[in-house]
Amino acid sequence: MILNTGSRTDIPAYYSDWFYNRVKEGYVLSRNPYYPAQITKYLLNPEVIDVMVFCTKNPFPMLERISLLSEFDMFWFVTITPYGKEIEPCVPPKELVIRYFHELSGLIGKDRISWRYDPVFVTDRYSTDYHIEKFHEMAKALSGYTRQCVVSFIDLYEKTKRNFGQIRSVTKKEQEKMIDAFSDIAKENGLQIHLCCENAGLVRENVDTDGCMSKAVLENALGCKLDVPQKKMARPECSCLLGADIGAYNTCGHGCLYCYANYDKETVAKNRKLHHVSSPLLVGQLKENDVIKQAEQKSWKNKQLDFFDLL
Repeated sequence: MILNTGSRTDIPAYYSDWFYNRVKEGYVLSRNPYYPAQITKYLLNPEVIDVMVFCTKNPFPMLERISLLSEFDMFWFVTITPYGKEIEPCVPPKELVIRYFHELSGLIGKDRISWRYDPVFVTDRYSTDYHIEKFHEMAKALSGYTRQCVVSFIDLYEKTKRNFGQIRSVTKKEQEKMIDAFSDIAKENGLQIHLCCENAGLVRENVDTDGCMSKAVLENALGCKLDVPQKKMARPECSCLLGADIGAYNTCGHGCLYCYANYDKETVAKNRKLHHVSSPLLVGQLKENDVIKQAEQKSWKNKQLDFFDLL
């Protein structure tokens, strides 16, 4: 199975102590965001977890103790974007995050780490030319430390429009201009671009819409085939394996204006006060009416087949 830690919050940046405690205890509880009384228990056991997936804007708090995860296979997404503090108020300086990216890549390998350049939006300050210039600078800095990059254009969810006034969709012409340039830059720096839920018309020689956390991406990282059970995808246009997330919405402290996972900063502040490093839940404690269900967990690795023999 795939254990996902990063679709709802940034655990490495803000909850690393809690996460390492859960690994030590051997299990974690996750509250269903839509049916709060439903709790899922996941065993943190490398025999049944094929890969732990992390998504972060700051991996630094995890790095010193990452040897504690040596029994687990990991895949990391590190987001590095060109925005200033008025957009990403609590994200560390880009130069530092790039340095942390280099260190993490050295620890886990460049096939198990991906650079996220998303979401992309356009304003007078952050023009298409600005994005192309910054994408080139970052791709050059990350060349040799990863083989892939995830790009997506901003989605205007209601919470995004409320928290980020005056933001607009990126036009088709703007998307095509940037992707054409990004494709050439990525090719120069040995990168494959994965578009996240974008128009298939943007596919290029080294740009695909096959998914950033797809079965194929994880098989390549792990070096083996995965027998993934057939089930309905979270989004029809997305082939990523997004289930089994142990994070919680409205808990990320970065405060990015475009955030999809936070409702508002007041809710985030309230939830973060409820976090306790020793709790099996990321937010709060168990309640009297909670119902805990053990997740069905088993390895998807096909140990009978050598993935690279099939290429």
